[in-house]
Amino acid sequence: MQAFIVFSLSLILCCSFVACGYSDCGSEDGAIVSLEITGCSNTAKRCILKRNTNSTLVLSFTSNVESSSLTAVVHGVILGVPMPFDLPNPDCCKDSGITCPVASGQTYKYEGTFPILGSYPRVTVDIKWEIKDKDGKDIVCALIPAKIG
Repeated sequence: MQAFIVFSLSLILCCSFVACGYSDCGSEDGAIVSLEITGCSNTAKRCILKRNTNSTLVLSFTSNVESSSLTAVVHGVILGVPMPFDLPNPDCCKDSGITCPVASGQTYKYEGTFPILGSYPRVTVDIKWEIKDKDGKDIVCALIPAKIG
């Protein structure tokens, strides 16, 4: 009976995490503290991104390494196939709320704006958003279930 209760509580916590709108997809040298995207509900299972608009991702994270530079790398994953997405500003140390170098043990707040073009097809997509250190290793990696509408 106790095993059933523990399993049930674990399942509820797992489902609550998915409902928050993102999952960690392999943060190597840091940890995600919080993640929000403008226009998305914290209770929605998929973030609905409206075409012909801009969205802003706000990602708070703690770095476990020192790095003189940070780069944002984004992929749209459709049917398991990652497709690169060019950001207007991939340099996380410029106009994103972060001043480099970053220090180990510190928490940072990154803000990145990205366009949802009218030419994008109406598809279900998982957004893989990575922040990489100077050596190309993921400090954080978030997988965000989304739908372009």
